[in-house]
Amino acid sequence: MKYTIVFFTHSGAIKFEKKMQKLSIGCTLQPVPRKLSSSCGVCARIEYGGKIEDLIEPEIESIYRDVSKAEFHLLFDVHSA
Repeated sequence: MKYTIVFFTHSGAIKFEKKMQKLSIGCTLQPVPRKLSSSCGVCARIEYGGKIEDLIEPEIESIYRDVSKAEFHLLFDVHSA
């Protein structure tokens, strides 16, 4: 599954990218898609086969499953948790 992860801060996105590298999970930082909002404007795109709950950490604002290139399904939002 492919996921888009939105962060509160740019530094949170960088920390997450380093964590994914240590876990050998491919991670790319890029601008947040226009359909999604963000406090910092940076998101991480990953391909991950495990439980999404294992990825949640304080710097993450929301997690989306990528349905298509322009369609996203909200899985986690810190404001709803």
